[in-house]
Amino acid sequence: MILGIFQYIKRQTLYYLESFGELVVFGWKGSRSIFSRPFRFLEFVRHFEFIGNRSFFIVALTGLFTGLALSFQVYLGFKIVNATNLVGPVVALGIARELGPVLTGLIIAARAGGAIAARLGSMRVNEQMDALDVMGVDTFNYLIGPRILAATISTPLLTAIFDFFAMFGAWILVVFLVGLDQAVFWDKIAQVVKVRYLFEGLFKALVFGYLFSIVCTFKGYHAKGGAQGVGEATNQGVVNSMVSIIVLDYFLMNLIRLFYYVMGIQD
Repeated sequence: MILGIFQYIKRQTLYYLESFGELVVFGWKGSRSIFSRPFRFLEFVRHFEFIGNRSFFIVALTGLFTGLALSFQVYLGFKIVNATNLVGPVVALGIARELGPVLTGLIIAARAGGAIAARLGSMRVNEQMDALDVMGVDTFNYLIGPRILAATISTPLLTAIFDFFAMFGAWILVVFLVGLDQAVFWDKIAQVVKVRYLFEGLFKALVFGYLFSIVCTFKGYHAKGGAQGVGEATNQGVVNSMVSIIVLDYFLMNLIRLFYYVMGIQD
């Protein structure tokens, strides 16, 4: 029985390593297709509108209520130790460096990533991709590259929108509902929060957008088995993207801190 357990672990490890290698190769080909001719500008605009513009409302709404909920919980905690003046900077740091990029990445991966995987999966099982290959159309250049580029660019922009509405929600709660001084709220934020913290979050969002676009296009591109296969590819694309974003966030956080240490920047 013990031997069987080790064999199972070995098979699963080799399977995941092989899948990861295929994903890396797919991501490289998809990224390279962005810079190959012809540049599919209209396709890029179409996917940018779908991923970015149509995600605006849900990102803004989520950001607003995240700011409301987070600031209230931070206020309750700091009220115990009589440090309510620090609610603003703590909320701003948490949103700018962590919650903003992570939650935005999760939202877009669930909403747009699932649609990307489903669309590509339907094209695969309906043999539309085979038809494009027969006509001599580079499927990576036409289908994959524009989606990756659109997701990579739109995710940081949506993260900035999330940050704005989250801080707007925090301002409403702290100033109008709790009754803290507005001048102290903004002054403490200006003292603690640095511009590079905002860029940290935007950099993370850039990586998250690139990551989920590759994962979802990879799952959709390799879908098989009819309608059931499309559903499985969509589910795997969304789940793998969301888990990857959460796991990668930890490593990016430490990578940024290592960069600060090497450059001699005090965090």
